[in-house]
Amino acid sequence: MPELPEVETVRRGLAPVLEGRRILQADVRRPDLRWPFPPRMAERLAGARVERLGRRSKYLLADLDSRETLIVHLGMSGRWLVSGVRVGVFHHALAAPEKHDHVILDIEGGGRLTFNDARRFGAMDLWPTEDLEAHRLLASLGPEPLGNAFDGRYLAERLAGRKTPVKAVLLDQRVVAGLGNIYVCEALWRAGISPLAPARDVDAAAAERLAGAIRLVLEAAIAAGGSSLRDYRQADGELGYFQHSFAVYGRESAACTRPGCGGVVARAVQAGRSSYFCPRCQRRA
Repeated sequence: MPELPEVETVRRGLAPVLEGRRILQADVRRPDLRWPFPPRMAERLAGARVERLGRRSKYLLADLDSRETLIVHLGMSGRWLVSGVRVGVFHHALAAPEKHDHVILDIEGGGRLTFNDARRFGAMDLWPTEDLEAHRLLASLGPEPLGNAFDGRYLAERLAGRKTPVKAVLLDQRVVAGLGNIYVCEALWRAGISPLAPARDVDAAAAERLAGAIRLVLEAAIAAGGSSLRDYRQADGELGYFQHSFAVYGRESAACTRPGCGGVVARAVQAGRSSYFCPRCQRRA
């Protein structure tokens, strides 16, 4: 499932096509994805101007001049395809609908955005912009890891006294928004902290180091266009490239890349998810 860097990359790719432009027509080709679409979604989108395209955690947020916000979650395989306009150095001809194209938006200026989702785990909703933080998908989210509210002190407070493994705490969207399995593994490696370590064993200095590692990993992943492991594509159709920079994720039995370490990447299963780490340079405590 796309994590924060992938969603942010998509946002940056779509913003030049959407922001300041009207949705001339909306073609909603099925009643639902993961959940039912909001009532009269096509009618409510048609004619609305996109004032701002933002992101909260793993959700895209399109603020409309109708005082509603379109909330989009990509799910496992959802992606926005741009056609009819030039995106960066690529020109994409206007695309004809295909089997898994579920929502099609014709945009002022000749562009077309198509939401394609083969597995249909994506989601969309329309919600009053002024009450957006109360939406059930957004209400309990923690701070953005690239925002000012997230730092070592905050992280130390949320980890203190908890027996839960530190990795599980970082994956809790109520603690920090947008992190997923890939980037938590990578950040813990950079910080030299084992994913198996109890959260309470991460002291203030280690929490400061970990908060910085999270920022660095996310910023590097965004710069690389995210990580393409299965279905993810950028808005211009290109793959992300951060997977070529993984230090531990998916590298079980490979040599640790930390200079002078000499360890070997191991894999452990935590709550049904694979954790990749170097037992030599990532401490249990």
